[in-house]
Amino acid sequence: MPDPPRVLSTQHPDNATVPFFAEGEVIEGEDEIQEAYYAYSHLGADEQMWDFEGKEGDEYAVKKLLSRFDQYFLDSKLGEDVRLTVRGPNPDVEKAEAKILLEILESIPRSYDAAELFYDEHDEGVVPPIFEVIIPMVTDADQLNAVHDYYEQFVVAKGDEELLDGRTVSEWVGDFRPNSINVIPLIEDREHMLAADEIIRGYVEGRDVDAQRVFLARSDPALNYGSLSADLINKVSMQRLYDMAEEEDIDIYPMLGAGSAPFRGNLSPTTVEATLDAWPEVETYTVQSAFKYDYPVETVQGAIETLRSAPESRHEERIDEERALEVVDAVEDVYAEQVEQVAPLVNRIAEYTPKRRARKLHVGLFGYSREVGETQLPRAITYTATLYSIGFPPTLMGLAGLSEEDIAFVEEAFPRFFETLADAARYYNPRSQLVLPLDEERATAGLDLVDVDPDPQHRSATDDVIDALNREDADAVRAGIVRAAQIRQFLG
Repeated sequence: MPDPPRVLSTQHPDNATVPFFAEGEVIEGEDEIQEAYYAYSHLGADEQMWDFEGKEGDEYAVKKLLSRFDQYFLDSKLGEDVRLTVRGPNPDVEKAEAKILLEILESIPRSYDAAELFYDEHDEGVVPPIFEVIIPMVTDADQLNAVHDYYEQFVVAKGDEELLDGRTVSEWVGDFRPNSINVIPLIEDREHMLAADEIIRGYVEGRDVDAQRVFLARSDPALNYGSLSADLINKVSMQRLYDMAEEEDIDIYPMLGAGSAPFRGNLSPTTVEATLDAWPEVETYTVQSAFKYDYPVETVQGAIETLRSAPESRHEERIDEERALEVVDAVEDVYAEQVEQVAPLVNRIAEYTPKRRARKLHVGLFGYSREVGETQLPRAITYTATLYSIGFPPTLMGLAGLSEEDIAFVEEAFPRFFETLADAARYYNPRSQLVLPLDEERATAGLDLVDVDPDPQHRSATDDVIDALNREDADAVRAGIVRAAQIRQFLG
């Protein structure tokens, strides 16, 4: 496997500001073709996620990119210099969307044909423009093997089947290339993130594989278990992955799905250096929509260049896994109690939160999590936006469960958390307690762990949201949510 990209531009709708190329407030359809080109050519990302999971995707993306931006893709070859990586649904989890994955896999050879035609016209050798597929919510190796084997057995191998006239399918419509694909698991819940090493071991066993990418979620674990828990789960998971890679003699390339909001990972153009210091073992970092569109373009370009030029992934200091998971348990217990209490308010405010990208209804993993019951919540971005909009950063949730010994451990094992907590705490508004159904002392225990530098503009905007909620003024709630998001430079 060639060295993987360092910066994956995603389609996560966490932006407060609508980008210049969008025709409306919601990014969709042809906007996303323009977005991919913009991420490559102007921002400097070396990979774009092409998302079919939870949203509509364009199966003709390769053809459209090459035909509309031909000179750029002659200079920067698609599949080699820049990547387009598809994310499809997981048939074992998303039954209603399952066959979309088959359509995606069938489209890969068609994308190859488009690239071959384009590059042959210009006397350039062709590489597969798409050769990796991300599968979300992975829980075992069989899910990865099924995707890999289906592509080889039912997409590529049908080229050898004979028609009634004696010709093979390949002789009739052309070869099916590439001959194989890489499958990247996106692992999103605690149990299976901590077993990521065994999932990968089961996938690479018996295959001629010298390297494997693994995508570890950051938003959904925060939604399910609390922000600190999500960090520590990721740390333990990556450590186990590197140990497994050494045993199996393969290279492992972790991908971290962090967003701009502190609750969702705290990776923004202003925090790239701190993120690199905190996560040296990560190979590929996600730059989501808020990262790309809520900062000046020069700032974004510089931040992406910093990520791309950072040293390759390395796994240095070890974390005490048993102790880290004890802290996760302590946070998760309190977080689960608090999230049950805030759920009705979150769902109420979610109705007023703007949508920034066309997505299908999807409740995320929270609804599947037995540890927190059957409480239904919106996706992590909207969930985060609702609580920030009343001045209550969800990073605070669960921290009342920490003992002094727990805090000392985190200070030693993952000091970055306290920077993240301080970044979140500046958006705390004491008046949030007027609408929050939480015990104030337990809800704000985390404020005592950092120096708080309040943002007066954000407090004013969240005051407006709180007051508008109390008088049931829907328009004022919506306006306040957008204003607060633009001040903090992310929606959720």
